[in-house]
Amino acid sequence: MPDRAPQPVDRQLPTDEARDLISLVRDIAQREIAPNAAEEEDAGRFPREIFALLSQSGLLGLPYDSEYGGGDQPYEVYLQVLEELAAARLTVGLGVSVHTLASYALAAYGTKEQQTEHLPAMLGGGLLGAYCLSEPSSGSDAASLRTKAVRDGDDWVITGTKAWITHGGVADFYTVMARTGEEGPRGITAFLVPGDAEGLSAAAPEKKMGMKGSPTAQVHLDGVRVPDSARIGDEGQGFAIALAALDSGRLGIAACAIGVAQAALDEAMAYAAERRQFGRPIADFQGLRFMIADMATQIEAGRALYLSAARLRDAGRPFARQAAMAKLHCTDTAMRVTTDAVQILGGYGYTADFPAERYMREAKVLQIVEGTNQIQRMVIARHLVGPETR
Repeated sequence: MPDRAPQPVDRQLPTDEARDLISLVRDIAQREIAPNAAEEEDAGRFPREIFALLSQSGLLGLPYDSEYGGGDQPYEVYLQVLEELAAARLTVGLGVSVHTLASYALAAYGTKEQQTEHLPAMLGGGLLGAYCLSEPSSGSDAASLRTKAVRDGDDWVITGTKAWITHGGVADFYTVMARTGEEGPRGITAFLVPGDAEGLSAAAPEKKMGMKGSPTAQVHLDGVRVPDSARIGDEGQGFAIALAALDSGRLGIAACAIGVAQAALDEAMAYAAERRQFGRPIADFQGLRFMIADMATQIEAGRALYLSAARLRDAGRPFARQAAMAKLHCTDTAMRVTTDAVQILGGYGYTADFPAERYMREAKVLQIVEGTNQIQRMVIARHLVGPETR
């Protein structure tokens, strides 16, 4: 059964331009993305043509400077675009979020020359990016990464393996964190590596529980040579750049989670209105009505939380704690809501004939990516009561 058309969310948007933008995104989502989402996810097909369409429509660089092909949109608007895309298909919404994450280092820390050379193609020229921080032996403990970049004249030679890379093998550029100095966070530097660089290759995509259409793979760098002009920021600044990118990226994950949760709620409500038992729609039964009320309340709270954090970011105020809170709450909400949606559909919810089971499988990964929810709790606690004593 194809996914049902979602009920439009009544959004608070700051400008008429933003309202027109959301209308455009909804039209693309309903016409081009949602109709084939279930079939393509089941087949494990990556929708590269959708990302080309989004790039042509100006939707791959929304929060960045229009001087370089971006959309000059505040995060308050950009995140609501992500939510709409993720509600139609998480592979697309999360893919846009990851591309934005991969572009962040150059947009925020690159030189004027680097930005002029690379950003127009990255933000509006059809390119797709990947973000390379995690490794097989360093996930949550990202500062212990082992990939090395060694100086060789005016070049750097990068060797190592990155893991769990969204768009691994299909990306046109990779933002790579590599060790150039001492152990720990101060010895890490960021590099922009072309997808066709000699010595760069990707393993076969991981076989995942959900998001089968989004390739996640190890990326091998076997003596990849890049010029010093590919270095982003100062030597040793890479870990700080990575963490700054993740603060914004976590808001993207939060918005995607609310999109999946909203899609699951819409499916559950439509089914409850149609399904009849004991002579009346199951939506008439109080137990089920209370479940739907709780689901909707959790979604509204999550949306308010990620938008509050986004407005802090847009105002230039600290937002790392609120970003961690949004990522934690919104992804936990997505897991609860999608589980309840499967329960409301009963046996049908457990079949692939309805999208509820896909939403539930997809929600799980959002509690893991870009910092597990256990890491988010650590981040929040550090902001509130200080670092742990040893």
